[in-house]
Amino acid sequence: MRISELSIAGAFEIAPQLHGDQRGLFTEWYRFDRLAEAVGRPLRLAQANLSLSARGVVRGIHFADVPPGQAKYVSCVRGAVLDVVVDLRSGSPTLGCWQGIRLDDVERHAVYLPEGLGHGFCALTDDATLAYLCSTTYRPAGEHAIHPLDPDLGIEWPADAPVLSARDAAAPSLAEAVARGMLPSYDACLAYSTSSNRR
Repeated sequence: MRISELSIAGAFEIAPQLHGDQRGLFTEWYRFDRLAEAVGRPLRLAQANLSLSARGVVRGIHFADVPPGQAKYVSCVRGAVLDVVVDLRSGSPTLGCWQGIRLDDVERHAVYLPEGLGHGFCALTDDATLAYLCSTTYRPAGEHAIHPLDPDLGIEWPADAPVLSARDAAAPSLAEAVARGMLPSYDACLAYSTSSNRR
């Protein structure tokens, strides 16, 4: 298993070792100990989600209040997506920056996002299925979104006509979210990360 930090501090791409033969394939797609060693703290699991999307669907950009936030470990178990990590931490040197990573059912890579980062994806195939491991349970009052087509973010979605949910289509731009004070602070995210290290 190879774990590499992305251009957005705190986010990592995980490339598992694949063992295949005429019978099929086996891989360790999540290792608690190796992720904790690379990230610097354990990912405490509280909820697992499964998301199925048709080609061209864009979901996100979603984020949660910090604390407690929601760290995520995301893998594509069927089909393919462009998974996108966006820095939404107010005061971060990379605020508003994004990075896209292809996740699919061939290479079986995964992405780890700490609390405070935004997450979204575009389905590249029909029935694209993502599995999320989450550090906290869903708290509707603490969940937010940024419009995925915000021109200031400039995310290059690989879809001619992205299909959005009503919630995502009505989400504010990054500038609007900053003006409303919606974003978690970079310092609060780092402090929370450090405190959760000691649990």
